[in-house]
Amino acid sequence: MTLPPRLQARWDSISRREQQLLLAALALVLGAVLWWVALAPALATLRTAERQHQLLDAQLQQMQRLQAQAKTLQAQAPMSFNEARRLLEASVKPLGSAARLSIVGERVTLNLQGTAPDALAQWLAQARLNARAVPSEARLLRNAAGTWDGMLVLTLSAR
Repeated sequence: MTLPPRLQARWDSISRREQQLLLAALALVLGAVLWWVALAPALATLRTAERQHQLLDAQLQQMQRLQAQAKTLQAQAPMSFNEARRLLEASVKPLGSAARLSIVGERVTLNLQGTAPDALAQWLAQARLNARAVPSEARLLRNAAGTWDGMLVLTLSAR
């Protein structure tokens, strides 16, 4: 490698020991740059790969469960409107007197007051699977006691 004349003259003017120290410093700087640009990011990715793999496996299992659930729902025989209504009315009873259900046509409105989150989640899953009611609107507020107040609107399949 040839250096510009001024730089070559300066290089020739310093002692052999200083040249070796400058080359060592340059090698150290190049090694550090190589570490920060190429090796450190790759090692960081390698360290987190196992955790990311576990998270992606969990997501895949969840997606497969949802796929199986969707296939089960698609395979179910059609349900009559009256049967869906009866199942929905029966499913509200475990929520207690704080839940009032009103059905007008295909629109089902559930008014809630002080309903436990777990009970509401279970009821929604049951309404979706058993009565095939589809949530279309939700206005829920979490109160100071940690329970839900508000309204849910669901749609039943056409008669």
